Amino acid sequence: MYKHILVPTDGSRLSVKAIKAAAQLAKAIGAKLTGVYVIPPYVPPMYGEAVVYVPEVSPRRYKELSQKEAKKALAAVEIEAQTAGVPCKALSLTADQAWQGIIRTAHAKKCDLIVMASHGRRGLTGLLLGSETTKVLTHSKTPVLVCR
Repeated sequence: MYKHILVPTDGSRLSVKAIKAAAQLAKAIGAKLTGVYVIPPYVPPMYGEAVVYVPEVSPRRYKELSQKEAKKALAAVEIEAQTAGVPCKALSLTADQAWQGIIRTAHAKKCDLIVMASHGRRGLTGLLLGSETTKVLTHSKTPVLVCR
């Protein structure tokens, strides 16, 4: 069956639900777990004539804040894995699109299952807001288990 499960997280409550499901599944089948947090790249602010002043975040400060959030989100994966008695590794990476980072990580780490959360947005809402889960489902060759 599955030997290596990838569980992406964004630190949300919904992703915690997927983390718990992934840890329990890994325990039940004797698989190891890898948690991943995808950080969007730093984009410098653009200013126009009618811009409202917002303090600029430097690339260095952005990196610090992003890594702090990643560490916090990935701690949930490590805690659930430890509670379930499952071997776990956690990593963060930078990618333009979260779904691309997830798929690249699954391939690079030789994961044979991706367990991730979905908000269940459909129709126009799903089209307008986008869905990382839908994009992973569409583009990944690795099987995906979706938790709601």
